[in-house]
Amino acid sequence: MQVLRITRPGGPEVLELAERPAPTPGASELLVRVHATALNRADLLQIQGHYPAPPGTPVDVAGLEYAGEVLAVGPLVRRFQVGDRVMGLVGGGAFSEQLVTHEREALHMPRGLDFVQAAALPEAYLTAFDALVLQGGLRMGETVLIHAVASGVGSAAAQLCRAMGVQVIGTGRQAPKLARAAEWGVAKTLLCEGTPPRFAEAVKEATGGRGVDLALDLVGGDYLPETLQAMALQGRVLLVGLVAGRQAQADLGTILTRRLRLTGTVLRSRPPEEKMALTQAVERSLLPLFERQVLTPVVDGVSSMKDARAAFTRMAGNDSVGKLVLRWD
Repeated sequence: MQVLRITRPGGPEVLELAERPAPTPGASELLVRVHATALNRADLLQIQGHYPAPPGTPVDVAGLEYAGEVLAVGPLVRRFQVGDRVMGLVGGGAFSEQLVTHEREALHMPRGLDFVQAAALPEAYLTAFDALVLQGGLRMGETVLIHAVASGVGSAAAQLCRAMGVQVIGTGRQAPKLARAAEWGVAKTLLCEGTPPRFAEAVKEATGGRGVDLALDLVGGDYLPETLQAMALQGRVLLVGLVAGRQAQADLGTILTRRLRLTGTVLRSRPPEEKMALTQAVERSLLPLFERQVLTPVVDGVSSMKDARAAFTRMAGNDSVGKLVLRWD
């Protein structure tokens, strides 16, 4: 089988196609023929040498999500059979023509979606659902602040909020990208062009001085101090990404006096049991919404795997809205 291999740490130019032996599924695993996969910031960091692959995953093949068809099943598999169309998250190695995954970490593709759409779904929607609902305790009638609302996770989070009757305020650094946010039910957008960004007063104004109940922070860095100032009493901040940097100076008094809760969360390094529980929760709660077209994956562009370097260059330039998808020809 072919894989997209990282030859050495660097930029997209270090990627090349290579041949590898096909994997063999274990007793409770599926062997999946990957038709499409999607790009993520973690992949770019791994290519650059800044995000080591977790134990048990290929160190030189990135890729966190896939959509494809079951080629073979282990003897203990009960939920799937050969020929089923599946999608899901893996710790790495999704930039391969074939992969193996535990059956409880795989999802049936929703009816009505093709492989490209399904490949754009797992990372964005599982991350958003886990952060907003399972960890953030999002409730109907609340107000949510979403940073980088035009990103893959940001657009997924906005659609989840719309489905729950939750008002969204979204931020971004490019006006053309923010203009798309109305498609996902975002009530108000805030352009953050300066450094450090300034948006707390605008958020307070948009919420009648109250602030937001929950913030989904996909960028970190100097966004955090402003985010804390934009929170309502007993607000919850979910820190999911660090695109703007790993360091921030925060006023601890704000956290204390407003009784705020700050939670950091990642999916990739979690133990299998937690990933399985999240997968089953998504299967129950979200997949029916995709089948009814309440939720729709946002795909910015589709490229052949042989054009992966150009796709990663586009991601690094922060020009995409939603997800960039790679497919095997």
